[in-house]
Amino acid sequence: MELETRGAGPGGASVLTTETPADPVDTLLAETSRMSQPPALSGGVKLGTVVGWDDAGRPLVAFADNPTDEPLAALATVAVGAEDVGREAALLFVGGDPTRPLIVGLLQPPAARTPVAAAVGVEARVDGERIEFNAEREIVFRCGKSSITLTRAGKVLIEGAYLLSRSTGVNRIKGGAVQLN
Repeated sequence: MELETRGAGPGGASVLTTETPADPVDTLLAETSRMSQPPALSGGVKLGTVVGWDDAGRPLVAFADNPTDEPLAALATVAVGAEDVGREAALLFVGGDPTRPLIVGLLQPPAARTPVAAAVGVEARVDGERIEFNAEREIVFRCGKSSITLTRAGKVLIEGAYLLSRSTGVNRIKGGAVQLN
């Protein structure tokens, strides 16, 4: 069935157009499909909370604007462990679908950790033959009750409950002054 429509075109001329009306079944299917799709979330990153794991080992997240009443299983781009339950997570949504959250990061608690200064002046090089440590003031190697301290002034302090010095060759003690006991 075709419908004819008459109207005025440019310059007042009469225009005749014909349309085929949409099939009512197709119209109903298209409308049902639109209604079954959850609305796409916009606005960038959303915040949610890691609340646990599902049976497949995926993290579960709860967040505002969740179209369901239950936490949703999420994909993750970062490691999420048992210690992260209760932490806030930055979420994006795959294809804008609010039922498909993606954890892109975990929020760091303020002042939870002491800020780490950039590794300026800290150096440890390993080349297979030598390890070199450099520091401005001192280097301390410590294990239990023993330690070896190297200071900026050139002092080497060796402390321990028991000291042993062995050599298959000459064992020299040399200094400006040598004190025993």
